[in-house]
Amino acid sequence: MKTQLEPNLLLAKSFQSGQWKGSYSLVGHTADVVNAVTTLIDVLGERLLQQFCLNYSFSFLKATAQKAAYLHDWGKANHHFQQVVRHQRNPLHEPQIIRHEVASVLLAWEFREWLEQGEGDFLTALVAGGGHHLKLGGKKGKATDELGEVRQSGEDCLRLYTVIKSQGKPQYHPLFRPLLKYGVKALGLPDKPKLSQKPSEFWFVTTIKQKRQEVQSFLEEEWQPNLVFLAVIKALVIAGDAVGSAIPNTNLSIQKWITEEVERTLDEAKLDQVMAGRLEGKTLRPFQIQLAESSTRVTLARAGCGTGKTLGAYNWAKAKALGRKLIFCYPTTGTSTEGFLDYVHHQVDSILLHSRADVDLAMATTGEEEEAGETVNNEVALKLESFQAWGREAIICTVDTVLGLLQCNRRPIYCFPAIAQAAFVFDEVHCYDERLFGALLRFLEVVKAPILLMSASFLPWQLEALQEAVGEPLAIISGPPELETQPRYRFHYSEQMDWSRVTQELAAGGKVLWVCNQVNRAISVHQEARERGLNALLYHSRFRYQDRVEHHRAVVDAFKPEYQEPVLAITTQVAEMSLDLSATLLVSQVANPAGLIQRLGRLNRRYCGHPLDALFYPDGKVGYPYSKEELNQGLELIQSFPGEVCQRDLAQWLENVAVEGQPERDSVLLDKTWQTYSTSLRKAGFNATVLLEQDLPILKTLGSKQLPRYTVPIPIKPKEIKEWKKYKFYPIAPTQEWDYSSELGATKH
Repeated sequence: MKTQLEPNLLLAKSFQSGQWKGSYSLVGHTADVVNAVTTLIDVLGERLLQQFCLNYSFSFLKATAQKAAYLHDWGKANHHFQQVVRHQRNPLHEPQIIRHEVASVLLAWEFREWLEQGEGDFLTALVAGGGHHLKLGGKKGKATDELGEVRQSGEDCLRLYTVIKSQGKPQYHPLFRPLLKYGVKALGLPDKPKLSQKPSEFWFVTTIKQKRQEVQSFLEEEWQPNLVFLAVIKALVIAGDAVGSAIPNTNLSIQKWITEEVERTLDEAKLDQVMAGRLEGKTLRPFQIQLAESSTRVTLARAGCGTGKTLGAYNWAKAKALGRKLIFCYPTTGTSTEGFLDYVHHQVDSILLHSRADVDLAMATTGEEEEAGETVNNEVALKLESFQAWGREAIICTVDTVLGLLQCNRRPIYCFPAIAQAAFVFDEVHCYDERLFGALLRFLEVVKAPILLMSASFLPWQLEALQEAVGEPLAIISGPPELETQPRYRFHYSEQMDWSRVTQELAAGGKVLWVCNQVNRAISVHQEARERGLNALLYHSRFRYQDRVEHHRAVVDAFKPEYQEPVLAITTQVAEMSLDLSATLLVSQVANPAGLIQRLGRLNRRYCGHPLDALFYPDGKVGYPYSKEELNQGLELIQSFPGEVCQRDLAQWLENVAVEGQPERDSVLLDKTWQTYSTSLRKAGFNATVLLEQDLPILKTLGSKQLPRYTVPIPIKPKEIKEWKKYKFYPIAPTQEWDYSSELGATKH
C-alpha cells in the first residue's frame, strides 16, 4: 500500500495541477466551512434561536455548529478517498469501502474525549457532520437503519492518515496534525489530544463493522437529543458546506459574500411599488387591510378565487415581513411562475425558485439569465441556484422549496439561511394532499415566524389541526362578503357533452374553459373541436416542459380582456390551480368536490354582474384519477344547487360534508436522530418524468441544465420502466411505445 502522497498533503477536492493548495486541502476546506457556518450564525444572530424557539445560548449553538463543521470531512483522511481525488481510483469501478462522511463519524468517535471538551454538544455535532451529504442511514428515500454501507472495494483494509508509527511508537500523522492544530485555534480545543486509546492506523472491514455498531448502539440507546436543535445544526452545516465548497472557486470572500447576501431583507418602498402597480389607483379592500392589522403571528385568510388574496398578502408582508425575507409558496410550478411574473418580477429584488424556473422565465421574458435545472447530476448548479435565494428580498417558489426542508430535500436545505429569517405565505392550502398538509403542520409546530395561510376554505378538522400545531391564538380573516356572496354560477348536469351550448357561447364572443379528467380525453375533445372549425387551444401536463410553458402562456393570454377573439381552452386538472383566467362558460367532467370548486374559480372570476353557466357531464373512467366515491360526491355537490350559486355556498357545502383527513406527519429532519437522508415530500403520483427517444440526438448536444426543457411526465408504473435505457438519470421513453407532437403532447401507441 503506497504511503507517500503527491502532493504531500491531504486533499478535500479533486487534484488539479497547480490548484491543490488553500481550499483544495483538507484543512483549507475545513476552515472554509467553519468560516461559512460561523458567518451564517453571526449574521442570522438571535433570530435563529427565535425562529425555531430554541432555549439555548447563542454561543452554545454557535460552538456546536462550528464543531460539526470542523469534523464533517475528517473521514477524507483515508487512502481510498485520497486516491479518488488524485484520479488514481475510479469510484464507479472500485468503490471506497465506506463513504467519507461515515468515516468522519467513526474517526471523530475515536477522538471524542478530545472533541467533547470546549463549548458545544459533541454528539449533535457528530451526527450533523456525518449527515452533510444527505446519505446517512437512508437510501432511495427509505431508511436503511444502518450507519453507512460497507462496500466491496477489492480490499479489506482502509488506511487512515491519522497516526503513524515512528521508532515503534504511534504518533499523529504529520499530514493530519494541521487539522488538529486548526481545531485548537478555531474551537479552543486542548493543545494536545489526550485519548485513553490511540486512534487506529488501519481499519479492517470487521473493525469498521464493530465501530459502526458501537456508535449506532450508543446513539440509539443512550442519546436523547433536542430534535429541533439537531435539525437546525444539520441544516446550517449542510448549507455551510455547500457554500464553503463553491465560493472559494469564485475568489470571493466567504465572510463578505454571506454577510452582504443574507443581510438583504424586504424593502418597504419596493413593496409599495408592487402594490401600487396592482391597485392602479384603487384602494385596498377592507379584508386586505385587516390582514395587515392582524395581531397574531399566524393568520388565516379564508377567501375565494378572485377576491384579492395575493394583494392582501403583500399588504400583510408590509406589516409582518419587513427586516426579513419574504417567501411566497404556491402549490405548483405554474402558480409560482404566474405569481412571480404578475407581482414581483422587476419590482422587488426577487427570485423564482422551482425545478423548471429557467424554462418559464426564458420563455416569458427576454434577456434573462437561465437558471440551472434540478437534476441529480447537476448538483453544483442546484447549489448555485439556491445561493441566489440567500440574497433576495422575496422568493417566489413552490411549497416544496420550504416544506421539503422537513424531508431533507436538497434545495430547501441549501436555502436554509433564507428560511431561517423569513416570513412565509402559503397559498392554496386547500390543494395540499395529506402528506403535504402534514408537513405544513410540522412546520407550524417548529417555525415561529410570521406566517399567512391562504385558502378558499378551511375544513373544520383542518382548523383544529392548525390551531393545535401553532399552539397560540390564530386570526381567521374572511374575504369580502360582497364578493363571496355574489351569485356567480348556474349548474347544469347532462349525461352527454353539450357541443351546441359551446358553439353558441363562442358565436357570442365568449371564452370557454373545458376541463377533462384525463389527458387522452382532452386530446379527443380538442381534435373534435378542431374538426368543428372552432378556435381551440389544448393544455395539459403531458407536454415537453418547454412546450407546456408555451401552451400555458397561449391559454392565459387568450383569456385576457384585451384579447377580443372567442376561444375554447381544453385542459385537464392543470386548470385547477395554474390558470389565472376568467371564463364565460365552464364545461367539466364530474370530479371530486375540491377539484370542481377549483375549476369553478376560473368561471366568472372577474364578476360580470350576473351568474354564468357551468355544464357538467360524467366521467365513465372510474379509478383514474378519481374513485367512485369521489365522483359520487362531486355529483352530489352539483345536484345540491339547483339555482344560483356563490363562492360562500361552495365553501360551506365542502366544510359540512368533508370527512376528517389523516395528515401524514412524519419528517426525516424532525423525527430521526442520527439519520439524515432525502425522501419524498408529496404522495407518490401516477407519473414518471422521462425524456423521449426521438429527442436524444438534440439532447446529446445540450448541457445538463437544458434537459428539464425536454422532460415529459407520463403515466406509467416504475416497474414498467426498469428496462428502459437512461440518459443523465432520466428514463428514455421508446419511440415504439410513445409518440409525441408539440400540438398534442405525448400519446401512447
